[in-house]
This record gives sequence, C-alpha cells and structure tokens, in this order.
Amino acid sequence: MKFFIDTANLDQIRDAQDLGVLDGVTTNPSLMAKEGISGQENVLNHYKAICDIVDGDVSAEVISTDYEGMIKEGMALAELNPKIVVKIPMIKDGVKALKYFSDQGVKTNCTLVFSAGQALLAAKAGATYVSPFIGRLDDISTDGLDLIEKIRVIYDNYEYETEILAASVRHPMHIIECAEIGADVMTGPLSAITALLKHPLTDIGLEKFLADHAKSNS
Repeated sequence: MKFFIDTANLDQIRDAQDLGVLDGVTTNPSLMAKEGISGQENVLNHYKAICDIVDGDVSAEVISTDYEGMIKEGMALAELNPKIVVKIPMIKDGVKALKYFSDQGVKTNCTLVFSAGQALLAAKAGATYVSPFIGRLDDISTDGLDLIEKIRVIYDNYEYETEILAASVRHPMHIIECAEIGADVMTGPLSAITALLKHPLTDIGLEKFLADHAKSNS
C-alpha cells in the first residue's frame, strides 16, 4: 500500500518524507489556501517546491470545470514536473478530460468519487488513480469502506490498471481497514500516519528495557 500525505504544508511533507514511508502527495485549492498560497504563479511554484521534496507522484488539481479549461490547465500542470498527476473532478467533462490525458500519456487522479459507478467510468477513461472520499461518506452515515470494497471487486473483475486511492482518510484505523480490503493507496494527514507508530505496550516495553539497562550499568 502506498502512503500519500494530503496537505500543502511543506514542513509536514518534509517530516513524512524523512520518516521514510512517503510515496506521494495530494493537495487541492483548499489546502493551498489554508497555507496562504494564492495567485496562479505562487500556486505553480508551490507545486514545484513539493516535487523537489518528494520522490513520488504529486496530485495537482485543476480549477476549471469545462473540458477546454481542464485540458489547458492540466497540460500546464503536467509540464511543471514529471511527478505531477493532474487531478480531475468526476463530472462529464472531467471524464472526457481523463480520456484525453490518458491518450497523451499524462497521469491523472479522478477526484470527488462517491460511487462505484463513478469509479467504473474513471477506469474506463484511463485514470491513473481514482479517489473515493471515504471520510466524507462516513460523515453522512454511509460506509466509505464498503465503497472501496466494491471498487476493488470491479477493478479486479476486469483487470483495470487504475489504482484505488482512498481519500479523506481521517484516522489510523481508516488506514488499516483500507489496507485490509485492498486499497492501492491512502492519502491523509500526517497525524494519521504517525498515529500508526503508537501502541501502549510499545511504550511500556521500551520503558522497561531502558530501566533494566540503567540498572545493569549502575
């Protein structure tokens, strides 16, 4: 399972990279705004800065919702760095754009996916990644993990190469459960990733080892 971090914060991206488990980054206009980044040139430069930190794919989202606009923006993003994955919304023109980029050899991430039917369309159009938002489905009392399972079955049935990128991951159990049911990638906050490190028995065991070591050297 690949680990992506969902942020535009460079310090958090560096921390995740330094941990040695980071495979990529996803971000969006809302996350950019949260870091105080605005204006096309500043946003593009920030994507370049992210690419300089990480070794893997970096999803960069288009703002346009019409076909021509998405193509224009997406190609400009793709030209920034080979690591860039163009993030396209799951709408009619978005599916058309996914097909165009696939034919051009440009990597894509189909975002805002909330149903198996949408995921099927994205795979048919040649998306590199499909991003079902499990946390947002949980927010409306719908099982986001059930959606991951359905997409996994469909993709396996027809050997689609599109990778399932579990998005809107909120906590460490989301990560574990997505790994159990076969998501190819998860993207979430640094806090969810580092929470996997923690277990009370690890803390107790380490404390005892250190105490015994101190006694033997006293």
